[in-house]
Amino acid sequence: MPYSLNQLLNRLSFRQLQVFKAVAHHLNYSRAAEELGLTQPAVSAQVRQLEQALGQPVFEYVGKKLYVTAAGEQLSRTVDTMFTDLERLQMQLAELDGQVRGELRLAAVSTAQYSVPYLLESFLEAYPQVDVSLTIVNRAQAVERLNTNQDHLVIMGMVPESRSLNTLPFLDNIMVPVVRSDDPLLQKKNLSTQDFFNARLLMRESGSGTRHALEVWCAQNRLKLVPRLELGSNVAIKHGILAGLGVGVLPRLSVTAEIQLGQVTIPELEGFPLRRSWCVVYPSSKYPTPVMQAFLDHARRSTRELAQRVYGDEA
Repeated sequence: MPYSLNQLLNRLSFRQLQVFKAVAHHLNYSRAAEELGLTQPAVSAQVRQLEQALGQPVFEYVGKKLYVTAAGEQLSRTVDTMFTDLERLQMQLAELDGQVRGELRLAAVSTAQYSVPYLLESFLEAYPQVDVSLTIVNRAQAVERLNTNQDHLVIMGMVPESRSLNTLPFLDNIMVPVVRSDDPLLQKKNLSTQDFFNARLLMRESGSGTRHALEVWCAQNRLKLVPRLELGSNVAIKHGILAGLGVGVLPRLSVTAEIQLGQVTIPELEGFPLRRSWCVVYPSSKYPTPVMQAFLDHARRSTRELAQRVYGDEA
């Protein structure tokens, strides 16, 4: 028999809902317990109390895998709305007190990890009471996180055109050809861009924004990519180049130290450097919280200063 609203309110607690949200996110009691700083038995107990209050199970095991039930799916939507409203209330109360305070969840594609810290440094200096969490992902994961609304804002380069998104470019992503300084390829006269692509090219995996940008540019310029190896990160490609495995196209920021040390060289090739933009992205249907708006405004104001700090005379 369903409980009345007053009975349900008397039996439910925010702690139960917080635990439910964590378990539903991880689909794993141990990981939820680790996130919340609780023991696994304590998490299990909170879920049992929640299910007793609702009169229905919210999780079920099929084999050894945990799933959210239909009742749990309904609860998940309600809890997401409740916690979003509470978060907004917290920020609005802080605004009334003349402060910007609250949580900011960011996801950034791996190439942006070289620039985002510069932006965060000045943002946190201006808004020290904001708690920022940053998750580094590849482009495919960033798109998925946009689709599932896991973050307040996503920072990426190649913004998908299939969705209605608000996009704020804040810094150029300068992509350059990179060769180890003693590579015989550098002795070749009249080195063409296609010669470079033919020379043991190291590339990112499918789903990477760097790879996608390069593929689009090559298609537009009728150039053929000839990858020798696929590697899972720009750091791996950089070390592959240093180890003599081949050449690659990387964000200029990712090889600054190696250029200064004389370990790698950027050859002059037609069409390079490629310039794309890192952008702050969020769904058009999403109403920015005060903290989100503060970050967007800060990114907009900081564009010129950020470029000067990151690239110096190249900005």
